[in-house]
Amino acid sequence: MWTKYRQYYKDNFQLAYPVVISQLGHTMVAFSDTVIVGHTGDVPLAAVALGSSLFSIFMVVGIGMSYGLTPLIAQENGRKNLSRCGFLLRHSLVINLLLGILLSAFIIIGSNHLDLLGQEEDVRVMARPFLKLLGISFFPLMVFLTFKQFAEGLGFTRQAMNISIIGNLLNIAIGITLVYGLFGAPKMGVIGVGIATLTDRALMAVAMAWYVLSSPRFKEYLVDFRQRYLSADALKQLLGIGTPVALQYIFEVSAFSGAIIMAGWIGAREQAAHQIAINLASITYMMASGISAAAGIKSGNHFGAGQWRELRSSAIASYHMVLVMMGITALIFMLGCRLLPLMYIRDTAVIDIAAHLLIIAAFFQLFDGTQVVGLGILRGLGDVRVPTIITLLAYWGLGLPVGYLLGIHLDFGVQGIWWGLLLGLLVASILLFFRFQHRTKAVLTNAVLK
Repeated sequence: MWTKYRQYYKDNFQLAYPVVISQLGHTMVAFSDTVIVGHTGDVPLAAVALGSSLFSIFMVVGIGMSYGLTPLIAQENGRKNLSRCGFLLRHSLVINLLLGILLSAFIIIGSNHLDLLGQEEDVRVMARPFLKLLGISFFPLMVFLTFKQFAEGLGFTRQAMNISIIGNLLNIAIGITLVYGLFGAPKMGVIGVGIATLTDRALMAVAMAWYVLSSPRFKEYLVDFRQRYLSADALKQLLGIGTPVALQYIFEVSAFSGAIIMAGWIGAREQAAHQIAINLASITYMMASGISAAAGIKSGNHFGAGQWRELRSSAIASYHMVLVMMGITALIFMLGCRLLPLMYIRDTAVIDIAAHLLIIAAFFQLFDGTQVVGLGILRGLGDVRVPTIITLLAYWGLGLPVGYLLGIHLDFGVQGIWWGLLLGLLVASILLFFRFQHRTKAVLTNAVLK
């Protein structure tokens, strides 16, 4: 097997590791916010948990919509149709800017109605201004994602990685300074990490846009970027992929965000423990989604070039890579279930609950990794509708209802909620793998017959 897939492992790794680090940037913002605030108490931690979880639903809408550009760029690049890439970038930027304005306004207005979620009053009071700041940060996030997905679709993945690393270091520095009132700054608590996140995303948007628009390596791709007219066909093409991808992310992430609301019905400590465990699990998920993004780019390149055998071999190599990586993270979660929560909080009751949740998270690592890679591969083929239905059924038709039944109705607590989520991931990973097998074997058979 090593001999057969060695070159694909090498090629996929070279493309994937910068994307993995870049993808981690989105999660590391929430991670650093959680760690910085966690040591100030369980109520501020629960407030950040609530705000971050609600914002994550909108963030993945933006990520999903921006992903509509990546497979199309990869396919056009595979066909050597370079000028079409800039044409698609312009249309994607228009869609994402409009989405950024709309959802920013929705988040800001929605932050005034947190009482509808049945959360504790002191948690709601702290979460409200934090969520408003996250809402403002959504617009520059969409600008960053547009140019990031364009560059990555062409195989240029390192610059977004570098910008993400610098941005996260800046977010940590500003967050610590404002939360704890260092160097003469006012002590701002939860609001401080919100300001840090907004500053980080604004600077990252400027840096990524400047890189793409000014770099000589993209000059031949941007020939049609500055044309004034918009094409209804191009907008339809981008929305035809971006909208289902956004829905895929919504169905999964909203299920986990729904879980944190249910955890809040049980208590602030359970909600804080859920945030610790889900924050750690989201880090490994974003690492897997980096491999998924690279798999989608490779699949799109091979699909555009008509290289069907290479497409399937490259995809299988991506499955191997994510299984190894998520197997390692599963071991880390199991062995460090009581040590990892110490990064966030010292409350022994919260740590005990979080440790049990990390054991469950260890079980679903392999399923989480394989389902997101399956989605990426199918996305590269332009297959987005059936996978969207699969994610809806797995998370909202099965995972969340079972979690509610076990956790709330049968009184198993927050652990019952997580066992339901694990079931959803298991079903999604199996069905998406079957879909991958069906589609890739079909195109390979057709190629042989021709």
